[in-house]
Amino acid sequence: MLKKIFIFPIRVYQATLSPLLGSGCRHVPSCSQYTVEAIQEWGVIKGIWMGSKRIARCHPWGTSGFDPVPKKDK
Repeated sequence: MLKKIFIFPIRVYQATLSPLLGSGCRHVPSCSQYTVEAIQEWGVIKGIWMGSKRIARCHPWGTSGFDPVPKKDK
């Protein structure tokens, strides 16, 4: 339930603002999708931290390309 509360605003952004801003993300998946996947895989606190670090790398001198969320070792 807690994960859904934090994922909901990201989904709203993806459905409303993201299409207006255009595809500007340098990574695949996009930074917003990466954050959703990180929250789903790692939980709210670590997922938001991972998403924040990813967004901080998303600039002209940062990284780019395929950068999936690391999976937990099970």
